[in-house]
Parts: sequence; structure tokens; C-alpha cells
Amino acid sequence: MANEMNVPTMASLFAEGKQPEVLFWVGCAGSFDDRAKKITKAFIKILNKAEVSFAVLGTEESCTGDPAKRAGNEFLFQMQAVTNIEVMNAYEVKKVVTACPHCFNTIKNEYPGLGGNYEVIHHTQFLKQLLDEGKISLEGGTYKGKRITYHDPCYLGRANNVFEAPRDLIKKLDAELVEMKNCRKRGLCCGAGGAQMFKEPEKGDKDVNIERTEQALETQPEIIAAACPFCNTMMTDGVKNKEKEAAIKVMDVAELIASAEDL
Repeated sequence: MANEMNVPTMASLFAEGKQPEVLFWVGCAGSFDDRAKKITKAFIKILNKAEVSFAVLGTEESCTGDPAKRAGNEFLFQMQAVTNIEVMNAYEVKKVVTACPHCFNTIKNEYPGLGGNYEVIHHTQFLKQLLDEGKISLEGGTYKGKRITYHDPCYLGRANNVFEAPRDLIKKLDAELVEMKNCRKRGLCCGAGGAQMFKEPEKGDKDVNIERTEQALETQPEIIAAACPFCNTMMTDGVKNKEKEAAIKVMDVAELIASAEDL
């Protein structure tokens, strides 16, 4: 990935005596999951286009500890968190941007208690700032008039009250934003939160991601927009379950912007 685009590491900049404005926290999904890597690439293309001074930790980045904590292993969580905090504090990190609401929530709300105090921003909020500052411009083009429904990730919406930034970006694409019956504060989980992403669902009448996908399909969208790699996976699986993958795409907000910009 580093060969294709400009992705400096904190270590390389530090060696040159430089300090980037922003640390882009990639997260496990954005680093290892093939689908989520596309979101990472889309976001990096936008950062480069907007000439944002950023860096990644690269091999020095470890899991934030969110899945361990949600699964009840507080000891493992604290080990992972403290390791990351030591690395970030050594680089004097002030501002962190991440495309994963789980990383966002953990670093923003749980790291301060362990000595990690940073300004933490979700990528949709950061993209909105870039737009407001005129560093990126959005012309609808590709998405003009397209029906897009937006799924609120739990850790972004209900847990941290970030509802408007992603919606503002979708509207700026001149798309028609259609809301599901459960949205914003009443948003329904995709089924992957609380470390459920990494295990099989318990027996029941219906998987949560199928229920949520059905709510999305009721809006008759051409695109289901997500802002979380876990949500993206769960909604994509739901769309495949309904055999609608040829007609309906599941895309991250950063991907929508990058493809509207033809980056």
C-alpha cells in the first residue's frame, strides 16, 4: 500500500525531526481485512488530495483493546491500551483520526484514564472539517440523485452522538438521503458490536444483521452508506443473504467521497 500512495510513518517523520498534524489510526480491520483496506486507501487518497500532514504508526500500532474489553478481558485490554499509549506519548501525538468507531470510542473515552489524552476525531467528522475549510470540494456527479440510506454505527452514533457529519457529507454529494425507521438515537446495531464480530451468533429466530438489512432495504436504496468497517461487513453479508448484491452497494462514506472526487 505504501508503494501506491504517500503513507508516511511516525517513525520515519520522527527520524527527520518532523511532527505530523494528525495520527491516522488505521485499526485492525483497516489494516488486515481486505474489504476494509479499500476504506483505508480511499481515506488516504483524500488526505493526500487535501494535503493533510498525517502519519500512521505502521508496525508500531497494535489493537486498541476494544474487542478484549467488550468480551470481558479487562487485563488484556489494559495491556494493549498501555502499550499503544506509551508509543503515542513517545511521539507526542496530539490529534488522532480513525475510520473505525470502535477505535474512536476506545481512544477517546477509555485511554484518558490510562494516561492517553488526545483529540480524537472520526473520519466522517474530519472529512466534514476538510470540506468546511475548502480543502476538498464535492460535486455530486456520480451520486447525484442516487438513493442512499445511512446506517448509524452504535459506537459513533448512540455512544458518541456523532449523527450529522456523515449525513452532511452524503447530502453534499447531491444524493437523496433516505432514513431507515430506526436511525440516529434509535439506530439498530448491525450485530457486530461488543466483540460479537469475532464469534458466531447465538441461536435465535433471526440474525441482527438480517433485521437491520431488511430495514435498509425498506428504504429502497441504491447504496447503503456505512461509517464503520464492522458495520460494512455485516450489512454486506445481509445484502448477500437477500441476494441483492448486484443491485445494492454497501460503501463507506470515505469511499463515496473518494469516488465522487475520482481520486
